[in-house]
Amino acid sequence: MGTTTLNGITYADMIRGGAAMLNRNRAVVNDLNVFPIPDGDTGDNMFMTIESGVDSIGAKAYDDLGKTARAIAAGMLSGARGNSGAILSQIFAGISNGFEGISDAGIPDICRAFECGVRQAYKAVKEPVEGTILTVFREAVNYANSRSAADSTVESYLDDLIKELYASLKRTPDLLAVLKEAGVVDSGGAGFVYIAEGMKNALFGDVPVYEKEASGAQAHQIDITTFTEDSELRFGYCTEFLLRLQNRKCDVAGFDLKKISDYLESVGDSVVAFMDGSVVKAHVHTFKPGDVLNYCQQFGEFLTLKIENMTLQHNETTVKNSFEMKDDFEMKTKPHKRYGLVCCAAGEGVKNMFSDVGCDFVVDGGQSMNPAVGDFLKAFDEVSADTIFVFPNNGNIIMTANQAAELYDKANVKVIPTRSIGAGYAAVSMFDPSGEEDEVLSGLQEAADESLTAMVSRAVRDTDKDGVAIVKDNYIGFVGSTVYSGSPDKNEAALELVKKIPVDDFGVFMIVRGADTAEDECEKLAKVIEEGHRSAEVITIDGKQPIFDYIFILM
Repeated sequence: MGTTTLNGITYADMIRGGAAMLNRNRAVVNDLNVFPIPDGDTGDNMFMTIESGVDSIGAKAYDDLGKTARAIAAGMLSGARGNSGAILSQIFAGISNGFEGISDAGIPDICRAFECGVRQAYKAVKEPVEGTILTVFREAVNYANSRSAADSTVESYLDDLIKELYASLKRTPDLLAVLKEAGVVDSGGAGFVYIAEGMKNALFGDVPVYEKEASGAQAHQIDITTFTEDSELRFGYCTEFLLRLQNRKCDVAGFDLKKISDYLESVGDSVVAFMDGSVVKAHVHTFKPGDVLNYCQQFGEFLTLKIENMTLQHNETTVKNSFEMKDDFEMKTKPHKRYGLVCCAAGEGVKNMFSDVGCDFVVDGGQSMNPAVGDFLKAFDEVSADTIFVFPNNGNIIMTANQAAELYDKANVKVIPTRSIGAGYAAVSMFDPSGEEDEVLSGLQEAADESLTAMVSRAVRDTDKDGVAIVKDNYIGFVGSTVYSGSPDKNEAALELVKKIPVDDFGVFMIVRGADTAEDECEKLAKVIEEGHRSAEVITIDGKQPIFDYIFILM
């Protein structure tokens, strides 16, 4: 399925998939950890960070992408562990900023959001070091964004991102001598590769479930016997905290983070510091954690604190490279199946409707925007199936779909001559792949025939048709080529249309809202229809389709 837009539900699944994939491989990431000195367990730290993001949304997520991304980023901030976790949290905080105010993101929005992730992550690190997760993520985003095009999908974007993640990760030993000496790649970059692969897998419905209690992040115990009465503190303390700035201690609104980051730099290294509102998240390796806490407490109070002896961590660290590097990265392909579905639709919401009920590829097109034969051929290539069922969903597109079917020889292509969005949607939503081809084809055609689609749109000229006086720029309600209503008010035209069609013969009445129709207008219309037709389930969908102010689908 080619996903062209990203909403909150899908994004949440992608984050869950990323967390699950990292969880399965975090021991591999832990074993890579050599830079700049042992700093706990990178795999565990990154996992606990992204797991906090998953926990912040629980089993549910908002349809609205911006709200979901913000909740996930806030969870990662509060749960960020270690240098790598802090940077990871800032990558997703930046992505969240890029999605702010966006309910459904297209590829250009995703490109911008990931660019924001790069900027935010670099900004959080006092002295960014190349050859780390920062480099790997930046180079991958630059590559993926440079290859984005009008026909890109979320899947193709992640394919490009993951391809360059591997390529950039492979180059990290050339940028950091400590990696080359140990014969490993950067651990944080490897961790992000697993996250990205899990996010991509989630788009195909592969979201592995991890058990929180069995995740093992809390189970790892430091062996304190390795630091004896005669041991020397060689690596200092990994010190990190969340600090809530206090108005009684400082000017919160005008607080300059440099007051903290510059101090941390003077007493330690591996500094990561950033602000989220009035909360400061900081990470530093220092021999004097007490001084750090005393200094920072003059500006606020601590929400969380963690101090770990890195000499203990060093004594337990075993460096090995069991990360499987894919020199020739192969794009993840969909599993081949018996039947595939290709539909034609316009409008982000309408296209998502088809994707949500199982359409494998949605060709962009509709009224006045007819796709070419080549668009269908490309769609067929994207669908890995023995038989592909095609739904043109517009009378002007049926011939083009048939021509494409005749030209295509890699699969058996069957065109169901649907003339409306409603007929195509009804057929796809009732798709049952368990039968033989003739049975499946018959069932699809029957579902399409038993539906009814009515539309409301502006008239382009004055005329009289079917007993209705049509005035240019007024709204008309029609089914097929038959006009049933006309009015300067779209809802009046819609309600008059509803009176003329057999609503009570159907159980479901879907109202698909067009790009030029306000949400409150649609809700008012839905309320009136619900009151007048109690037997029908009225569903409203933001279709964002052009031309048609309303599409009514009755099934």
